[in-house]
Amino acid sequence: MQHGDARAAPITAAAIGPRPRRRRVGQTDLMETTGGEQLLHIGAVTERTGLSLRTLRHYDEIGLITPSERSAGGFRLYSEADVERILLIRRMKPLDFTLEQMRELLEVTDAATRPDAPAEVRRKLHEFEEIAIERRAKLERKVAMADEFLSRLRELSTDG
Repeated sequence: MQHGDARAAPITAAAIGPRPRRRRVGQTDLMETTGGEQLLHIGAVTERTGLSLRTLRHYDEIGLITPSERSAGGFRLYSEADVERILLIRRMKPLDFTLEQMRELLEVTDAATRPDAPAEVRRKLHEFEEIAIERRAKLERKVAMADEFLSRLRELSTDG
């Protein structure tokens, strides 16, 4: 190979290994695992959740949301349950929950789905609900102030 020659040995399917079957559904790229469960690539998850690639990678790196699987090439593959967990976290973001609180809520919601969930789990869910209600009210007050500000700006711009 000469300097600047971009040719390389071809990569064969045998060298890569078996790939899951891929199906195209709208703009979303789905992968099917051996068990038939559909998994989404990180790009499809960003489209569904509105979160950035960087955010999803960060959540994985800190162990907040770990993708269900990785492809043979190391790409993150997310299940529908993973996406639901990510959406729960996204809903917590505007209410200024910390990453640790998000982690705790995920643990609590996982425990709450079990038939033998202790009363402590329900109590903890209620605490999160109370915090969310309080923070939402605070956001509503901020939006009301922003609306007042916009009204005043409109009044000033039309007074001539």
